[in-house]
Amino acid sequence: MAAKIKKGDKIVVLAGRDKGQTGEVLRVIPDEARALVRGVNLVKRHTRQTTSNEGGIISKEAPLHLSNIAIADPKDGQPTRVGFKVLEDGRKVRFAKRSGDVIDV
Repeated sequence: MAAKIKKGDKIVVLAGRDKGQTGEVLRVIPDEARALVRGVNLVKRHTRQTTSNEGGIISKEAPLHLSNIAIADPKDGQPTRVGFKVLEDGRKVRFAKRSGDVIDV
């Protein structure tokens, strides 16, 4: 199955404590159906000091389930579903079902 959400996509959070926030996908974990989004679902981690990094309380992103995020429509930034279509030149692209705009450039 083709991926509906990919690294670099602009997304909107649909559920949870960060509902309504937007961000960019940093990493997709298909085996767990989760994605890491920049600046969203921040958690605090207490880390021990090592030679390579400083210790203390660090804020970092935790993965969100794919069912709780949606791609932001390129036209107005609202959450939209994703469809697939084949262009005249033979490329298969993703498009926003809300506006019909092509997501892949």
